Amino acid sequence: MANDPSRPRPTMAEVARAAKVSVMTVSYTYAQPDRVSEPTRARVREAAARLGYPGPHPGARSLRRGRAGSLGVVLGEHLTYAFEDPQATRFLAGVAEVCAGHGLGLTIVPITGAPSDTDRVAEAAVDGFVVWTTSDDDPVVPAVAATGLPAVVHGGPHHRDVPFVAIDDRAAARAVAAEALASARRPMVLSFPLDRARTSGVRTGLDPAEATFRVTRERLRGVRDAWEAAGGRWQQVRVAVCARNSACEADSLATAFLAGPDAPDAVMAMSDELALGLMRAAGRAGLAVPGDLAVTGWDDTDAAAAAGLTTVAQNLRAQGARCAQLVLGEEATDETDPIEWRLVLRDSTRR
Repeated sequence: MANDPSRPRPTMAEVARAAKVSVMTVSYTYAQPDRVSEPTRARVREAAARLGYPGPHPGARSLRRGRAGSLGVVLGEHLTYAFEDPQATRFLAGVAEVCAGHGLGLTIVPITGAPSDTDRVAEAAVDGFVVWTTSDDDPVVPAVAATGLPAVVHGGPHHRDVPFVAIDDRAAARAVAAEALASARRPMVLSFPLDRARTSGVRTGLDPAEATFRVTRERLRGVRDAWEAAGGRWQQVRVAVCARNSACEADSLATAFLAGPDAPDAVMAMSDELALGLMRAAGRAGLAVPGDLAVTGWDDTDAAAAAGLTTVAQNLRAQGARCAQLVLGEEATDETDPIEWRLVLRDSTRR
């Protein structure tokens, strides 16, 4: 097919579908052809020619050979999230600190769930990647691995070719849930999204295995551990899923479930942002924390301290720095090294 300037540029995903191969195989065909058999390379290139796909941007390919002078952070959120979310800003500050020490820039590579995401990764003019937590089925992680550049995933998912940095989310969730749900009769979890569809709503007895985000899945498992250890049945526990890590979204969702006849009396939120949104809604509903509603958060932000919120403290800035150091070869890639966390007890829980 001749190139038509009025037609959108074909994507790597479209070439993969046409050639009946994976996106990773297409990327390898261009970036590391020795990893692909000659018949498969020929099929990929024939499909690319038929679609008018010119291959990854030549400028990005040349820069990628150690001369781009920038580290890429693959962020599966809208771009403003990097500047608005306290978790993301702390993490990025850690990455940036290491980059500055090496005279490198920092390039944010936003992904949107579109087929072009893998192309954006393949064409990024960077010397390595840090991938912010995403879902098990997100094709950008294999696409990052296929570039052959050094890379690290923060928070999940696991990938055999990419090192992984995270705290023990299950253990931390077990500890904070034991505080949040102590003496609860109507427990609830205020959760991150389950998958890339980012559908909000309330579920009862949700199977943690349904979550394709590793962080969400492991924290749900930790809450289940704590509740069942206290003699409860997981089928009693409601999970309110927020589509985004947003206090405003948590406020809106909580306004609805707090108004019901079976409003929760204890909620473990997966972030301080979600917990603070819930507490705003509780205040408008005339509910006292912790008398009427026990609440816990996660991250130990300044706002959490000001609100007296019991939470999990983790140093996201240090985690960002560690990810960058791993990409730059400053640390051994030993995933067994523990990432520290601790429980911070304040006034929002009952014991």
